[in-house]
Amino acid sequence: MQGLISRILVIDDDAELCELLNDYLRPEGFDVEAVYNAERGVERALSGVHALVVLDVMLPGISGFEVLRRIRDRSRIPVLMLTARGDDVDRIVGLEMGADDYLSKPFNPRELIARIRAIKRRTGLEGDSLRTGPKRIAVGDVELDTGTRTVSRSGEVIEMTAVEFNLLEELLLNAGQMVSRADLSRKVLGHGLSPYDRSIDVHVSSLRKKLGRETGGIERIKTVRGMGYLYVLLSGKMEREKS
Repeated sequence: MQGLISRILVIDDDAELCELLNDYLRPEGFDVEAVYNAERGVERALSGVHALVVLDVMLPGISGFEVLRRIRDRSRIPVLMLTARGDDVDRIVGLEMGADDYLSKPFNPRELIARIRAIKRRTGLEGDSLRTGPKRIAVGDVELDTGTRTVSRSGEVIEMTAVEFNLLEELLLNAGQMVSRADLSRKVLGHGLSPYDRSIDVHVSSLRKKLGRETGGIERIKTVRGMGYLYVLLSGKMEREKS
C-alpha cells in the first residue's frame, strides 16, 4: 500500500517541467512517473498504480479537460490540475469536471508539494490522517459513511469525488449551522482562502447538482451571502454512529 501512496503521475508535454517536478518530489518520498502524451496519460491514470495525477490543462492534441473527463468516467483518483496564471475559467471548468484542486503556472514547487500532501490527507491516503468520530452521518434523506467513503440519498448511492465527499462531511457535521468559506477551504482543500477563489463555491454547486437543490421543498444547501454555507436540518436532528 505504501508504494501506491507515494506514486504520482504527471501528465504534461513540458519535459523540462516534468524533470523539475521529479527533482523536487523524489526527495519528498514520491515516486514520479511522467507522461507527455494525453492518450498515454489517460491509460496510465486508469492503471490503478498511482495515488494522484498532476495534469496540465494545455496539452497538444487532446486538452487536459478531455483527459480529466475520460479519467472521471472510470476513476475517482485525485487530480490536481495545472492552469495558466490568472485563467479563472480554466480553474472553474476543471473543478466542475471533477478536479480536486488546481495550481497556476508558474508555481513554487513547495506549494505543489503542500497541495499534494493536502489532497493525500483529505482522501485518507496518509495513515496519520484517519479521522476519529462518527462513521455514519445521516441528515434527512442523505447518509454519509466515512468508513466506506460512500454517500447515498434515499438509499441510492451518489458518486462523489474526494473533495465533494469531504465537503459534504463538513456540512453534514455542522448541519443547521453556517460554516464559513474560509473554514471550508482550510478543512476541505487544505489551504487558506485567497481573494477571488471560487473553488469552494464550485464544489458546493456540484454537490447541489448531485444531491438535488431541494429537500422537503426547502433549499438543501443555503448560501449565507458573503460568509459561507449552511446544510439545512429539517428534522431538527441528525444521526451519528461512531466507529
